[in-house]
Order: sequence, then C-alpha cells, then structure tokens
Amino acid sequence: MSKSKKHILAFEEEIDFEMIGLCSHHSDYRLVWGINDLLKYKLVKSDDEYIVTNKKGEPVSSHSMYTYCDEENRIDFYLIKNKVEGKFLIPEKSAIDYFLFLCNNTSIELLDIVQQLKLVPSVLAAYPFYPEEISSTHNLAFN
Repeated sequence: MSKSKKHILAFEEEIDFEMIGLCSHHSDYRLVWGINDLLKYKLVKSDDEYIVTNKKGEPVSSHSMYTYCDEENRIDFYLIKNKVEGKFLIPEKSAIDYFLFLCNNTSIELLDIVQQLKLVPSVLAAYPFYPEEISSTHNLAFN
C-alpha cells in the first residue's frame, strides 16, 4: 500500500489598491469639498458606510465613505474616515484622520497625488502608505 501525499494549496493575497493617509482637523465633507475643488475630483458621499467586521463577520464599526470613479483613467477613489467612536479602520495608523484609497491605478503616480493633496487647505499632511506593510489592510475590500 502506497503512502498518500498531502498537497497544500496556498494563495497569495493580492492587494489591488494604493493608499494615502490624510491628516485634517476639518469634517469629512469640508475635506472632500477642498479635494474636489483643487484636484477636480467628484467625490460624493456614499449611501453606504464602510463596515469593519471581526473574524466572525460581525460588524465592529461603520465609517463614512466618499467615492469617485475616474472613467478616463479607470481608477476608483474611496475616501474613508479612519476613527469613528474610538474604533479605527486602520488601527496601526491611529494618528491618521482619513485614508484615500486608489483602486486599479495604473496611470497616475501616487507621489504626484500626495503632492497635490498637500496643497488642499483642509489637509495638514498627506502620506503615502504601502498596504503590504500594514497587516489590517489585508482585511479591506473594495468593489
């Protein structure tokens, strides 16, 4: 009788977004107005909030979210508030107020957007982050 072999199938998670952390003392709608005005984006408040769930799939927190689809460059933008009622979207970056996510970006240089965001009056600071280096970003999903 031959010994059976055990095969393990491992999947490497692919992160299909880039992220920029924003510091601002203004409310989300004021920040979005400044970004839309200066960068000519069309971020609008989503009817749905971004829901963070635990490992059991139970909701932990819900964060306000603004979306914009750049048809020309085929990029989806999501601006999400990091802290809501003491709970964080990205707990490792608790000093960041908002995150701007760029999904499927193949045409715009991330550092160019960071430099443009620094010119928005409501933005105190803008930082590029690498999602691969932050463990909680593996739990994020965008449609």
